[in-house]
Amino acid sequence: MHRPALIAALIFAALPAAAADWTLSGDASALGFVTIKNGDTAEAHSFSGLSGSVTEDGAASVTVPLVSVETFIDIRNERMRDILFAAAPSATITAQIDLDALADLEPGARRMQELEVTLSANGQEVDYFTDVAITRIAEGAVSVSTVRPMIADARDLGYDSGVEQLREIAGLDSISPAVPVSFDLMFTQ
Repeated sequence: MHRPALIAALIFAALPAAAADWTLSGDASALGFVTIKNGDTAEAHSFSGLSGSVTEDGAASVTVPLVSVETFIDIRNERMRDILFAAAPSATITAQIDLDALADLEPGARRMQELEVTLSANGQEVDYFTDVAITRIAEGAVSVSTVRPMIADARDLGYDSGVEQLREIAGLDSISPAVPVSFDLMFTQ
């Protein structure tokens, strides 16, 4: 699985079978990524305002507002919003979850699982596989997090020219198109 946005979809795998839908708790969830410039300078960034749900039939969807990017440098936030994410200000991650396979997850228990997700962003759609840890926090709360960072590639979703524009504007030798992504997402019922 690649892309920051993909990570949000992974949460859905953690949801036990139930007669009601599950909702992503945006305030209790985090999605972050690391950029690498000039070959050896790594910087951590994040997105906020995540939203999503899993229906009782296991259809999962998470929306990542890409324009919420937080790099901790105002001009860089502005440039990423205006150059990289302007054409498509959000990404959607979808997956089909087998909720019955997770129905026996007791509060406090954790399970590792591989999940296939589809990321739709920038007019492109890419399928990814990723490993997640699913933890049943309580009867109505589940956390889904990356087991190890996923590596997203800007070229998969057509962001390569935007990354090149950012590199030129910032006067950098390079910006890696490969981006480690991690997340910790909370769903409640």
